[in-house]
Amino acid sequence: MSGIPPEIEAHNQLVRESITALATPLNLTLLLVLLSLAYWRLRPSSPPTLPKGPSPVVFQTYTPRTLLKYNGTKDMPVYLAVRGKVYDVTAGRNFYGPGGPYENFAGRDATRGLACQSFDEEMLTKDLDGPLDPCEDLTAEQRENLQGWIERFDEKYLVVGKLLPFKKTDFH
Repeated sequence: MSGIPPEIEAHNQLVRESITALATPLNLTLLLVLLSLAYWRLRPSSPPTLPKGPSPVVFQTYTPRTLLKYNGTKDMPVYLAVRGKVYDVTAGRNFYGPGGPYENFAGRDATRGLACQSFDEEMLTKDLDGPLDPCEDLTAEQRENLQGWIERFDEKYLVVGKLLPFKKTDFH
């Protein structure tokens, strides 16, 4: 004899038979499916990814001729200059880009036009290789108006460069 009382031996035998009865191929398959579903439902999700930001802009100097290509066409950013500061106004493409009400200023020195509240073509510098417009003839009201525009641009847009006149020694 094994020394185990017959009641316990009978109980152990019953447990062994129950386990054997439950360990059928169908039950094992269902258990694997259930565990797989639980894993897929409870597994940690991948960390959220942020959208790719804009590429960095390097502060640089521009001349009226080199600034001209930044007029929003051909997927280029939209830049404009005011009092020698070059602003990236691409975020306001609807206003400053092609088809916008201020499109004449895109890629140009907008100082005189903004001061005079004029979008006319004659407000823009014609000679791209000449001196910059000093705007010395502006009235006090026009200077005040221009200052308001500069404050608005400084608050809203990134300064990406400085506008300088073309010099014969520049190689572009």
